[in-house]
Order: sequence, then C-alpha cells, then structure tokens
Amino acid sequence: MQGPMDEQGLLKLSGSIEHVIYANEENGFAICDMGTDTDELITITGILPYVGEGDLVTVYGRWVHNPKYGRQFKVEQCEKQLPADRASILRYLSSGTIKGIGPKTAQRIVDEFGDETFDVIENHPEWLSSISGITPKRAHAISEDFKSKAGIRSAMLFFREYFGAAMTVRIYKKWGGSAVDVAKNNPYMLCEEIEGIGFERADRLALRLGLERDSEERLCSGVQYLLGANAGQNGHVCLPREKLTASAAKLLETTPERVEAAVSSLLKRQRLRTVTFDGVQYLYDVQLYENEKYIAKKLRLLDKVCPAMDTANIGSFIQKEESESGVQYAHLQRQAIFDALENGVMLLTGGPGTGKTTVVRALLHIFDSMGLNVTLSAPTGRAAKRLSESTSCEAKTIHRLLEYGGEEGGRVRFHRDEKNLLDENVIIVDEASMVDNNLMSALLRAVKPGARLVIIGDADQLPSVGAGNVLRDLLDSGAFATVRLTEIFRQAQKSLIVTNAHAINRGEMPRLDVKDNDFFFLPRTSDVEIAQTVAQLYKTRLPRTYGDLAVYGTQVISPSRKGETGTEHLNVLLQAALNPPSADKREHRYREQIFREGDRVMQIRNNYDMEWERADGSMGTGVFNGDIGVISRINPSAECLEIDFDDRHVVYEFNMLDELEMAYAVTVHKSQGSEYPIVILPLGSAAPMLHSRNLFYTAVTRAQTMVVLVGREEVARTMVENNRQSMRYTGLTYWLREGDL
Repeated sequence: MQGPMDEQGLLKLSGSIEHVIYANEENGFAICDMGTDTDELITITGILPYVGEGDLVTVYGRWVHNPKYGRQFKVEQCEKQLPADRASILRYLSSGTIKGIGPKTAQRIVDEFGDETFDVIENHPEWLSSISGITPKRAHAISEDFKSKAGIRSAMLFFREYFGAAMTVRIYKKWGGSAVDVAKNNPYMLCEEIEGIGFERADRLALRLGLERDSEERLCSGVQYLLGANAGQNGHVCLPREKLTASAAKLLETTPERVEAAVSSLLKRQRLRTVTFDGVQYLYDVQLYENEKYIAKKLRLLDKVCPAMDTANIGSFIQKEESESGVQYAHLQRQAIFDALENGVMLLTGGPGTGKTTVVRALLHIFDSMGLNVTLSAPTGRAAKRLSESTSCEAKTIHRLLEYGGEEGGRVRFHRDEKNLLDENVIIVDEASMVDNNLMSALLRAVKPGARLVIIGDADQLPSVGAGNVLRDLLDSGAFATVRLTEIFRQAQKSLIVTNAHAINRGEMPRLDVKDNDFFFLPRTSDVEIAQTVAQLYKTRLPRTYGDLAVYGTQVISPSRKGETGTEHLNVLLQAALNPPSADKREHRYREQIFREGDRVMQIRNNYDMEWERADGSMGTGVFNGDIGVISRINPSAECLEIDFDDRHVVYEFNMLDELEMAYAVTVHKSQGSEYPIVILPLGSAAPMLHSRNLFYTAVTRAQTMVVLVGREEVARTMVENNRQSMRYTGLTYWLREGDL
C-alpha cells in the first residue's frame, strides 16, 4: 500500500485504529493496528497521543522494516477525527479511551443519545446523569476527559506545521486544552516556557499568525530571549545595554530605536533590571539578576554568622590530625585547613598535584572530630564519584544533595530550599568551576546560616557551561578567605601530566620529547593522518600494551566538533573501528546517526525528568549534560534503547535520541568534571578561538594515567601562547566588592 504524499514528501494513510498494542501516556508514543479503506491491517508506530480503538486517523510518515515484526508505518504526524456514525461512536467509547466509560456504559449512552453522543458529552454533561450508574460527579469527569482528548487533537492539528509530535505533546502537557489559545494569543510564550523551543521557532509561528514584525510584543520577547536563554548559552549573566541593543536590532531586523523603546517598556514593567558597573549600564533578565544578588548576599551572611573558633584550638586540631594521619602538611595546605575552620566561607584553588584532596581529607577528619555534620558534593555524577573514591567518603551531586524534584513552570525545583534547609554544618563543594549561577543560587538557598561552606576548584580550567563564572568571580572579589595551592608535591613531580599541565598554565611549552613517562607526543602532519592515528591508538596500539585499562579507560578529547580532527568525524571513524556492524548487534538509524548496541554515547542536555533504575532496585530521575554511558540493548518493537550510565539504567524512546550523541570522542567542554585513565588529544585544525591555553590545560588535566598528543607541534605552541579567554558579562564581583544588597 503506497498512498499519496504530502508537501513534505511523507506518505499519507487514513483509517481507523483497530487495536492499541502499546501506548505511553507520558510522551504519546504508541504502536497500533490500523484498518484502511482497502481492509488491509497495518501496524503504525510513533507519537499518537491518547489514541484509542475506533479513532479515525490520518497519518503521515514512511514505511520501515522492523527486523522482528516486519513492515511497519513510522508516523511523523497524525490527525485524528471523531467517529460520526452510531456504530463507530459505540466502538470508540467501548475501547476505554474515555476514563469512566466501559463497554456497558458506552452502550447505554449511545442507546440514549445516538449520533448526538459527543455533543452531549462535551456540552451537556449533566444529561449523562440520567443514565443508570452515572452520577453528576462522574458525568463531569467524563466530560473533562473527553475535552482533554479533543484538546490534544486540536493541538496536533495546529502545531504540526511548526513542531514535531513529541514537542507538541510537551506543549499540551504544559497548558492542556488551552495550548492552542496560548500560542495564538502570545506565540512567544512557547520559547519562554518550553525548553527546546528557541525564539526563532516561536517567531516563525508568530509571523505566520500575522503578528507584525515591529509589534511591541515581538520586540520585547526578542530582547528577553537575548538576555535570558541566549545569554545563558554564551555564559553571560547580563549584557551591556549598547551591545544588547545592537544584537537585538540584528536578530529582529529592526532599528536600534525600536529596540530601545522595547527595553524601556520592559524596564517599566519590571521585566528587566538595569545596573551600572564602572560607568557601563548593564541589563539583566530578572531571574538571573535575582540569583546573582542572592549569591552575593547569602555568601556574605554565611561568612559573617559562622561560629568563631579560638585560634589556638584550630592549631591543636591540625597538629592532632598530622599526628594521627602521619601527614606533614605544607605551609599552604596548613593555611587552607586553618582558614576553612576559622571562616564561614573559604575558597581553595590550585592545579593538579598540589594537594587539594589532602586538604579535603584533613577537613573531613577534623570536622568529624568536632561533631559537625559534613557533606561532600560536586556538580556532576562523575565528579562526585571521583571525589568519593579519593576521600573514601560518600559524595553527592548537588542535585541529589538538594533533592531534585522535577520542573515546575519551566524551572528546576528542589525540595531543599529556604523553607527546608540542609541539616549539614559543613558543605564542601568540589569542581566549583563547573557550577553556574543558577545552581549556586539553588545551593545557597538551602544552606542554613551558621554552616560553613568550602568551595574548591581549579580556576584555570574552562568556566561553567551555564550562565556565570562563579568561582572566578569569587576569587577576583577578594571577599573571602582564599588559598591558592602552588607547590607540586614530590610524588606528583614524577608525572609529566602534572608538570606539563602547570607549564601550559604558566604559558610554557610542555615537554614533548620524553618517551618513558605518562605524557607522549606523536607528530603527524595532516589532519587525515592525525585522525587515522587516533583510531589506531584507540583500537589496537594502546590495548596491545595496556590491556583493559586502554580498552575501557581511553577517551578522545578534541578542541573542536568540526573538521577531520573534530568529534563529529572522529566518532564516525571510532565507531567503525571499535563497534562495527554485526549480526549480533541491533542498531537504529536516527536522522544521520546510527546507534548500535555497545556504542559509547553522551547525554547532551539536562533532562531532569528522565527516570533511571539501579541494580539494587532503587530508582530516581535526572540524566545530565555530559553523562556518558553504553547502549546495552536496542528494542525495535518497543521503539526504545537502553543505556547504562555507570550504575544507572535508563530507557530512551526513539523520539528522544536527539538528546544523545556518540562519545568515543568528546569536546574539551563536554569533558569538564570528568577524569579518564587515558586521554588522546588530537592537535589538528580548529577555529582560532578553540586553540587556547585554558582549553589545552583543561584537556590535559582530564587524564589520570596517560596523555597522548597526536598532531602538529605548532598547534600545541599556538594554544600555549593564546591566553585569550572569552568574555563573560557578570556582576557578582561587583556585588561582593561594593554593591548595595
């Protein structure tokens, strides 16, 4: 059966749903048998929200072959119509599609109201109470459920030209039956409230609906987008007013004067905030403004109200710890321990091999001996796991510490906050360079006054992916006790990974001529040669020498996504080399990517609602940007694949695969907070902004046992000499130094 095609080249089929094989109400995915006009029964799969037996549907999609179940029709768009004749109405209601109506009740309703049944249910539900067994309350519930099903039908019809079915389900879950009205009244609510819908997509819908290009509604939404989601993606918390005006005028294709009028309107309505730092006027999104000011205010409070300790007592605690541990602390380590005990807020920074972990272990023992309740935390699961291993104490992700509770109104919700403070007396946060403004604000809201906060991180690494530059701003403010560890300890001095990392950080070339240590350089001239050598190292050369350490512990980290030595091309090469097609391994093509059982994959955006399960049966939610796992199973019949992220088992529907990408090779930005036994770093062509010192330094410091550089020495030299760091507009340093809070 072929069927006609629509304008997008999709096949069009019409028929009635005969049997619902599987349906997921959360995301709308379903597998159904559909009868056609030619009496052929076909299996359709895809996003078919609230589908029920007896539904009349028109579906658009393509034929696919399922290895187990044969020929199926993969639906990309679906339109539903209500049945019109008595027999079809009865079958529809008898299927259980409408909550509160079973086969017997359906028969009574249709016998009573005939062809007018749907009109009665929707517009005169009180009439249903004349049917035996239907109370007025039940009649109302039946009507509401019927209307909700009608709402998703209208939403699918309205949004099908602009968004996929999965996104339409998300929109509908947000606003229910009023989703279409919300979009018509203010299309820009979509980009403000639904993650994954940017301004451009909402704008396209708005212009199609006839909204004027220079309407105040459009201009204000564009300005808010640049200050909110877009600014956050580039790390900015605020923007200079002049820069914002120019960017908005370009985005909105209008004049600076019209943008200024929109800015004035937003300021008047208190939708934006303005602050002047050093003679420059900056504009803020309201939430980013409130978060940044809160961080400064709460940190000042914690530092001020921390219970004082006698200096002599601090000294005795440190001496006792040295005696019991057998460790003689260096001067700066001793100072760090002293400052953490004496102050409410203490900052500890330093590069690899300088003894940060030794300080943490000492603090854990001392605070415990004082009877204080201490918790260790880090921004990512991998960082928390590494912290646990190095200290022999449990470390939690910040999300877990704050008891993540899903999203509400488009914002992350935590159970721990100002109304439900953390119990701990001491909170130690590691890898703080990765903590953005929003997460730091959420953490501080849950810290009780009087508790101590120890913030640890390497300020020379790349800053957080999200808005802000919290660790750097705190250090630059000079507002809190700070210790920068600089001494490389004897054991670490033997490692070229450590000594070369510090050399890079000082602007010096790393040693590339040593052949018998843990830092190797393989010179290659062309990008093609570099890529081929990387694949050979990963597949054969390293495993031949280092066995399982190389097989399971190697990570390719590249400065760039694009080009022969970028992650996109390297992942294609590495997948072919390490996990080629096999009769024993199922695979699934999603757009241009083939996912195969055994593939190494990465989650590329935060998904706070994703459910996971551990081997011990414990369950939770949340898979985060940068989490790496392995595809353990692909299930074509259920249209899903299963991934093991260390100790968490997660199921992904096929329509969610845009949240994943191959992870044999990852960018330096994506590697933040993680460490790997062996790191391969290709030094080939890339955009000049990616050949920077802090990016080089961050990549090298991801390695625990070995670094292998592959490529051109001049690229390494360029990166070392380029100390340019991308500008991030923030105001935290200002608030901490002199701002009136």
